Amino acid sequence: MQHPADPLFLQRDGQPSAAGLVHSTESFGSVDGPGIRFVIFLQGCPLRCRFCHNPDTWAPASDHAVRKTADELLRQALRYRPYWGEEGGITVSGGEPLLQTGFLTELFRKAKEKGIHTAIDTAGAPFTREEPFYSRFLALMEYTDLVLLDLKMMDPAGHVRLTGRGNDNILAMARLLDTLRIPVWIRHVLVPGLTDDETDLREMDVFIRSLSNVERVEVLPYHTLGVFKWKDLGIPYTLGDVPPPSEEETEKAKRLLHIN
Repeated sequence: MQHPADPLFLQRDGQPSAAGLVHSTESFGSVDGPGIRFVIFLQGCPLRCRFCHNPDTWAPASDHAVRKTADELLRQALRYRPYWGEEGGITVSGGEPLLQTGFLTELFRKAKEKGIHTAIDTAGAPFTREEPFYSRFLALMEYTDLVLLDLKMMDPAGHVRLTGRGNDNILAMARLLDTLRIPVWIRHVLVPGLTDDETDLREMDVFIRSLSNVERVEVLPYHTLGVFKWKDLGIPYTLGDVPPPSEEETEKAKRLLHIN
């Protein structure tokens, strides 16, 4: 059977074998889905979020990234399965995992054969109803148990200023996930002066409440732990004077998003 023609593709023994360009892995992730997770960070992202703590995953290729097949990663992940408990599993993050749908579908299909819970942490930027992406996306969703969807902000112009791209397609993907009944956790990074606007948060709350598949909403306080990566890469960091949100600011955002 022919796999989707992703940019990353290996041939082994004459048979198609999807491969992912992997930035890194984390063996005991505790914040990327339910339970303890084996987290795979993929290389490549189309967004340029001003607060990104992983700018080293932006480039579509990197000297530090390695190509791995689904079988290779599953063997690695299964070493830690005894620690997952009933809720744990595999989460694929990035970068932007939806740039590598062929690999993801292969990985998740084989994971589901072993009874492993699968989750994607995505900002949704590559989503389109144009082919061939749309068919690949629908095939991937057949093996996806949970989507962690990062909603940056609602205002289209503000979203462009924040990430370099618009958000119409991201919101369209959220609506499609609702139609497909794929469970979703919404994540919002709270950056003082950028993503904490009260009107925008109220609009985000209205949007989230229009969806029936959202199981959880999280506010993630902005932090500066990844600033050194910007310096190492020689990329100007424009939020140098922005402090992390206070506890009061974080609690206000949670109230606006109706988070208990």
